[in-house]
Amino acid sequence: MIVLGLTGSIGMGKTTTAGFLRAEGVPVHDADAAVHALYRGAAVAPIEAAFPGTTRTGVVDRAALAARVLGDAAAVARLEGIVHPLVRTAEDAFRAAARRAGCRIVALDVPLLLEIGGAARVDVVLTVTARPEIQRARVLARPGMTEERFAQILARQMPDAEKRRRAHGVIDTSDGLEAARRQVAGWLRAFQGMSR
Repeated sequence: MIVLGLTGSIGMGKTTTAGFLRAEGVPVHDADAAVHALYRGAAVAPIEAAFPGTTRTGVVDRAALAARVLGDAAAVARLEGIVHPLVRTAEDAFRAAARRAGCRIVALDVPLLLEIGGAARVDVVLTVTARPEIQRARVLARPGMTEERFAQILARQMPDAEKRRRAHGVIDTSDGLEAARRQVAGWLRAFQGMSR
């Protein structure tokens, strides 16, 4: 089974690209979705213990947690120490299920794949990119996003040029959905021809 690591900085079109992979029949494990589930379950108690007042009625208050950790490297590291092992457990279960189902290729959608050393856990890395002005417009159009928050998020992410350099393949979403869809199909053909 080939494990594809899908990554890309904020606003690059990674979620859309993951959708194209699913449409091609590739099972995708979404790390962000796993975190959302954990914030309603297993991560609530340890996060509340580490960051008192960041949960409400048994659910992590994402806005309160973000306000507590963004811009504080030690707090971010403490949060990642809680969340990353739980996400990894969910990822391991996903891989095992895919293996049992006989999948030839699966994708792990991990925004910070390269930043956390996750490339060692996958066979190929596919990075999603877009021109900087497109990325900026997409991100700043999100509800509640500010220039300051965007800058803080970018500061935690590896520069796009470095992500592209480290990737086995690149999907550029700058030129619209159909162009990106064709790129995904092309890379899948290339990757499926590989053996682990």
